[in-house]
Parts: sequence; C-alpha cells; structure tokens
Amino acid sequence: LGNGLLLLVAVVSVAATRHFADTSGRVVNNATIQQLSFDTLLLTLNGGSETDLLTAPAISMNKQAAIYVNDYMTKNSETLQGIKAKSTSYFKITDAVFSKYGLPQELRYLAVVESELNTKALSHVGARGAWQLMPETARILSLKVTPNYDERTHFYKSTVAAAKYLRDLHQIFGDWLLVIASYNSGPGKVFEAIKKSGSRNFWKLQNYLPAETRGHVKRFVATHYYFEGRGSVTTLTKEEVISYRKVMSAFVENKNILLKEKQDVS
Repeated sequence: LGNGLLLLVAVVSVAATRHFADTSGRVVNNATIQQLSFDTLLLTLNGGSETDLLTAPAISMNKQAAIYVNDYMTKNSETLQGIKAKSTSYFKITDAVFSKYGLPQELRYLAVVESELNTKALSHVGARGAWQLMPETARILSLKVTPNYDERTHFYKSTVAAAKYLRDLHQIFGDWLLVIASYNSGPGKVFEAIKKSGSRNFWKLQNYLPAETRGHVKRFVATHYYFEGRGSVTTLTKEEVISYRKVMSAFVENKNILLKEKQDVS
C-alpha cells in the first residue's frame, strides 16, 4: 500500500509493539499486506484525515443488550465510578498478562463483574479472589490453595490463572460471550444450552442458561460500555464479529479507492 492509502490493521491485543499476528499466529510487520485477525480494531491512516477515521463503522450493541446495559449503568453508576477510581494499578497488571497470553485486554472488566476488583472476595460457594476461582479450578491452573496460603488472593498470580482459563475456554467455544458464560457456570452448562437451543449464539441460547449466568454476561457487557464507551470483540457473538469484519473490510476498500483517486489527481 502506497502513501495516501488507508490500511485496516485488525490488531490482536497482544501487540505491545508495532508488529501484529496474522491468522496463523505468526508475527508480521504492519506494512505486510495480508488478512489479519483482530481483537481490537485500529485504523492506521497514511495521508487520510481524522474524518476518515471518525466515519469508520462502529461496533453496534446487540438490541437485546441495550435496555439492560442502559439500566445497569444508571443504577450502578456510583459503584462503577468507585471501582474505576481504583482500577489503574489493577488494569496495568491485567493488560500485561492478557497481552502475554494473546487475549483481548477488555476482558479486564470480567474481574470488575466478578469481585469489583476485591482480591479478598469470597463467595458462598467458595470462589475466592478478584477472579473468583474455585479451589479445584485454581489448583488445575497451578495456583497454591491450602488452609494457610491461598494464591487466589494474589492479584498477579490469579490473573495469570484466569488468563489461562479464558484462553482455554476460547479455544473450546471461539466466542467471547460464551467464554464469559462458561467462566461463570462452567462449560457443561453452556454446552447443554447449545444443545437445547440448537444455537451457539448467546442471545438465542441465553434462556437455557442459569439466570445468574445470563445476568453475568450482560453485566460484563454493561461494565465494558461504562468503562470504554463502546463495544469490542468481547461484547459480540462470533456471528457479529464476522459480520462486522465484512462491514469494516468494505469500508476500508472504499476508502482505499477514494484515497487512491485523490492521490492520482494530485
């Protein structure tokens, strides 16, 4: 791509440098022309205007989520504001860990939903720490859990464990909303909902999930929108991700044509 062309760089959030991962997982330079996978969308303009960037298609909120999200943010704004005020140091850790494991950094908001970033949180069923891991799960993920020492309360170590778990769940489901659902209820409940509903779309199978799990996913989406002001790949179903990628690709192709024509005229 020459000067004046618009390059769509669909970035995997692990990219802490100017290199990105292609669909096979290899690291490539952002000047390489090929299809890139993404977790966070980024438009790099070479000779384009800020207006070009502002006119890029936005990620739409699912209609079934909209009412819940607006209501949740209104009712919980004070609590969310308090969490946001203390979140900087926690999010620095989650961002670093998730980058290492190739995860969308927006998954940081799952810890907000799970525990309000409280490392000492303990549920009535025994889940503990900021990521609310059960003892058995924590041990499988290499955390030490004994009567005298519990690494679930160590934010960095528990974040590493959560990252491994989220990564493994995504390898199973390939859909972040289903990952968040299974993080709450366990993969078995999600597979059961998929079988009963005949769908892998969260919004179609949600009524076959436990009420707590349905609410858990919606709280994540609402919290994401509170902190980010917009959606990301983690608030979309797999179908919505594919659809958005097509819309964005068409937008970029059109902008490339217009910018190329402008370059030729000049």
